[in-house]
Amino acid sequence: MSYVTTLDQRTAHAAQLVLSGGPGRGGMRRLLPFIGPAVVASVAYVDPGNFATNIQAGAQHGYTLLWVVLWANLAAILVQGLSAKLGIATGRNLPELIRERFPRKLVWFYWVQAEIVAMMTDLAEFLGAALALNLLFGLPMGVSVLAAFVIVMGILMLERRGFRPLELVVAALVAVIALGYGLQLALSRPALLPIVQGTLLPSFGGSPDAVYLAVGILGATVMPHVIYLHSSLTQRRIQAPVQRRALLVRFAWKDVMLAMGLAGLINMAMLAVAAATFHQKGLAADDLSEAYRTLAPVLGAGAATVFALALLASGISSSVVGTMAGQVVMQGLVGFTVPLWVRRLVTSLPAVVVVMLGIDPTRTLVFSQVVLSFGIPFALVPLLLFTSNRELMGEQVNRPALRRLGWAVAVLIVGLNVLLLVKLL
Repeated sequence: MSYVTTLDQRTAHAAQLVLSGGPGRGGMRRLLPFIGPAVVASVAYVDPGNFATNIQAGAQHGYTLLWVVLWANLAAILVQGLSAKLGIATGRNLPELIRERFPRKLVWFYWVQAEIVAMMTDLAEFLGAALALNLLFGLPMGVSVLAAFVIVMGILMLERRGFRPLELVVAALVAVIALGYGLQLALSRPALLPIVQGTLLPSFGGSPDAVYLAVGILGATVMPHVIYLHSSLTQRRIQAPVQRRALLVRFAWKDVMLAMGLAGLINMAMLAVAAATFHQKGLAADDLSEAYRTLAPVLGAGAATVFALALLASGISSSVVGTMAGQVVMQGLVGFTVPLWVRRLVTSLPAVVVVMLGIDPTRTLVFSQVVLSFGIPFALVPLLLFTSNRELMGEQVNRPALRRLGWAVAVLIVGLNVLLLVKLL
């Protein structure tokens, strides 16, 4: 028996001890066996699309759109918590339930739109990783895309050896991103009062471009593919009898709040650093490459390197999670899978095309996040329907207040999308 398999078994055993009320450590160490699924899902909330939208928002509009980041991450906590609960309560994931309960033609439509979303997701992730390798090592973008492909495939191989090793690697990459932006925040010294105002006072500053970026932030934060994925991560990770599922769900919510709370702080730090470094000093940072080059003379070469390392960790980790989500969606909706390297190759083609045509990576990243925003309702609506169904959920069915809050979030997201269309037409 390998150590990695033992690591999975130790995690499951420790979780069972806690669920059964047996002897165990208290406090945070009691929660540790349940931490993991939300950490994996949280990667999608700090991917290169977030870098692009948050940095552009901060550079162009200062702290004005911090409230969008805050509310988008609060929505993410709600959505990911419901997805985790669905997997625990039903033992099935969201794509599987859609296939079981929706008309066949609608299921195929869902699969097609989900694959488009997957391509937009991979576009952001691969471009971010490739751009980071280009900035750090001076590699041509074409070579950087290939290198990113190889690194991602290497990490994905860990999935064969159990869930815990992959969770730990992803957690380490998230820690790199958090540390990187913690250092940049300390170096940039953003103004406190504008941060408070931007966080608490909703405003677009009278700019149509701010609306476009706000929807991009939303698309980069509430990611449709991890709504599907999270239910899969929890459905069989820890087995619990019906009478213990309520406790397991509570631990899942704690996992979500910790992981998504950290992701929210990272996102707010991204925007605040851009506002303090670029907007307050009247410097342009229209793309990630320019942001990297501008950071060096303003905050020092070390800050620029930290930025690129955080971007690389973001691109690699989110590419891993994106591939996992694509497999879950395909298997759940249409009942078959393809080898990971085939899926990785096909969904990375848009990034290759962008590189070959010399299209601006940052503008493409922002556009991809807007497309993702339009994909959110397709995942969110069935999630709300299923988690509000007592036949499926049993005692874990959404309470009336939670049900109303979920639908309010869905209406808000759709409303922002419509607002964007009105502004663009």
